[in-house]
Parts: sequence; C-alpha cells; structure tokens
Amino acid sequence: MLSRFRSLIRSPFSALYDEARLLPDIRRSMHAIIVANIFGNLCGIVTNGPALAGFAGALKANDLSFGLLSGIPFAATLLQIPFASLVSRTQKRKKYMLTLGLTSRLLWILVGLVPYFVPMDPVWLRLWSVIFLVGISSFGGAVINVSWFPWLSDLLPMRIRGRWFSLRDSINSLIGTLFGLLIAFLLDSIPGFPGYSLVFVLGGIFGTLDMASFVFVKEVYSQPPQKVKILPTFKKILQDKPFVRLTLFWTAWCFTANICGPYLNRYALDEMGLNFTQVTLSSQIASALTTFLVVSRWGRVFDRYGSKPVLWVSCIVAALTPGFFLFSVPGSFCPMLLHNVVGATFWSAANLVVTAMQLSHSPDDLRPSYIAVFSCMANLCGTFLGTLVGGVLIEGTRALVLEHGFDLFGLLADPYKVAVFVSCLTRLGIVLYFVSHMEDEKGISAIRMVKEIAAGLRPRAGGAPRA
Repeated sequence: MLSRFRSLIRSPFSALYDEARLLPDIRRSMHAIIVANIFGNLCGIVTNGPALAGFAGALKANDLSFGLLSGIPFAATLLQIPFASLVSRTQKRKKYMLTLGLTSRLLWILVGLVPYFVPMDPVWLRLWSVIFLVGISSFGGAVINVSWFPWLSDLLPMRIRGRWFSLRDSINSLIGTLFGLLIAFLLDSIPGFPGYSLVFVLGGIFGTLDMASFVFVKEVYSQPPQKVKILPTFKKILQDKPFVRLTLFWTAWCFTANICGPYLNRYALDEMGLNFTQVTLSSQIASALTTFLVVSRWGRVFDRYGSKPVLWVSCIVAALTPGFFLFSVPGSFCPMLLHNVVGATFWSAANLVVTAMQLSHSPDDLRPSYIAVFSCMANLCGTFLGTLVGGVLIEGTRALVLEHGFDLFGLLADPYKVAVFVSCLTRLGIVLYFVSHMEDEKGISAIRMVKEIAAGLRPRAGGAPRA
C-alpha cells in the first residue's frame, strides 16, 4: 500500500533521474530548478503578455515607445558578455542570482506601483518612469541567463535533456494556463491602474520566488575557475562554425518574428476590440495548453531524429502562422486562436531544439561565454532590433495604409497587417536559407521524419491507433 502511494506522488522526472543515475543532492537541486522555472514562467506571463500591452496603452504609449518598452530587456543582454567572464572567473553563480537577479525581479513590484508614486502631469512621466525601471531591472537581470543556464548544463546529463526540457515545458504550460486565466480575470474585473498594479506586483513576487529557489540548488562546476579573456574567447567562438551558424539563424529568426510579434496583443486589444479574457484565452492559454499536449512528443521526436529535420518542419510552419492575422476582423478572436494553437504546436519544437543545441554546441570550459554571445546576439540584434523595426514600420506605414487606401484586397488593410506580412515573408526566407546549411547529425531527412510520424498516427486495421 505504501509503495503504491509513493508511486502516485513520485515526481514525473524520477524516471529520467533514475536513467541518468543522478545522486540525491543533484536530484534535489533539479527539483529546486523546476520550482524556480515555474515561478519564473508565472512572472513572464505578467511581464511579457497582454498585461504589458494594456499597461502601455493606459500610459499613452504609441507603437514606437511600446516597442522600446518591450525591447529593453533584450537590449540589456549586451551585458551578458562581461558577466559571463565574471561568472567563469569567480564561480559564484548562486551569489549573483541571489543579488543582481533577485533585485532585478523585485523592481517589477515598483513598476506596478508607478501610478501611485509618480504624478500624472506631465503625461509622459509615468511612461518613462516605467521604461526606466524596466531598464534597470533588465540590466540587473543580464546575469541570470549566463548563471543558471550553464549551471543547469553542469547538473543535467546530455542524454536526458530533450525529455527533461519537454516535461518541464509541459508542467509550465499547465500551471501557466491557470495563472493566465487569473490575470485576465483580474484585469477585466479591476479596470484601470489598480488592476495593472495588482498583477505587476504579483509578477514581481513570483519573479522574486524564482530567484530565491536557487538557494536550494547545489553549485556544481564541470570546469575549474578560469580567467576568460573576452577578445580571445570571442575570436574562438567566431571560429566555431556550427555555433556561429546556429547563432546567426536564431538571431535572424528572432528579428523577423519580432517585427510583428510584440504588437499582436496590442492589436487585438485595440483594433480588434477584444477584452483581456478573450486575448488571454486565445493567446497565452491556447499556447500553454497546446504546448502541454505536444512538447513531450517533440522531445521524443528530437531524441530520435535529431535537430535538423525537426527545425525544418517546425520553423517553416511557425514562420507562416502570423498570417492568420491577415484575415482578422474586429470582434473575432479566431485569427489569434489559430495563430497561437498552430504556432505553439511548432514553436515549442523549435525552442526545444535550439535550447538543446545551445548546450551541445558549447564546450564545457567556455559555456558561459558561448551562452552569453548567443543570448546577446539573439536578444539584442534579433528581438530588440526587430521590435524597434516593427514599431517604425507600423508607425511609418500608418499614413500610407489608412490615408491612401493601400490594402491589397484587404490583406494589408492596416499597418499591423503590413508588419505581419513582412514578418512572415522574411522569416520564411531565413528558414530556407539557414536550416539548409545546418549539420544533420543523424542523417534523417525531414520528409522521412514526417512520413514515419504520419505512419505512426494511422489507425491499425482493427481501428486502434499505433502507439
């Protein structure tokens, strides 16, 4: 009876840890990381979702200033390069996570309280106060990625990473679904600044708990302390062709994706006239539930077929999914729902593969520096620059589209649809160019992978589907 009860409450990760023969202290550390990731995901639902778009609108931000607000956290990743050198030299990941990382997350509580300690006049003061606080938080948080990601790599064996990441993402998706509904309910039930203040304070609290969870993670290093010289290290990284190819691909992908991505929630809340519950259900909740259902399967597909065929399939489909917005009309949430359901089905695979490839393409002794360069390029030259270009494109084409009637049979009827069209077209080109030049470690084509997966989905003669 006792053994049956233990099996019911046993961690879903235990089978993976048994396979990898992890020691008890490493298992406890991995459990703490899971808890931290859950809290971090809840924080991100507030700070990167519809709440931020609505808050920016309440602060009278135009598309360009909203793009700046959304992109600042990614611009701050430039600091990850010197932080990576510092982490490698001092080997004090936990110390940095519990000081700079913790401060970074606490500042989001102040972001939520801006309407209560910053006067309304002049009208721009509150907006720029939020931008300033988000900027300081982002600079403090630049140390987080170069600390925890290599830390995780030293704790988690390569052979179970695909399944571990997929299982973690499934749990995050399920919990995030419930929390996203709560945030939408609060924003619709408590209009104006009181609602925004409440949800951002909640986000800051969960972000603080994320960092605090690392108190219970054992600090493990696969390499002894070393002084990393930035310029020679950067030169060595540039000579690593597979890593450079991966970095350039993901940077270009992030750039093209963010031409329209950050503005879709704003578009849905304003031009499409949806409320927070509708936007959350058709975006965060739909994405989370879809990810929960498919990501574990993608983990098994990745472990079996390798990275290149999964990238081919996932990125081509994900590149086209914003195109559903070209057919949007006011009051309809179907385009957003389709975009997020289909998008999450394949985005989850792309994120899973790229995350695993970052670890496999970076050597143990220089992993913090490799991760820092990857994050800096993808976030600064990709996400931040793409977001700003998207803001400029939307503002710049507003007069052309709205005043001169350039709408291409209704598909480009507003400046947001122009951004969507440009994003889809350029992202597809990025995929076709870069993925074709990537190494294929298992020599299995995307066509073969799709055929075998489709064959496995066909029902047997008796009507029962194959396992």
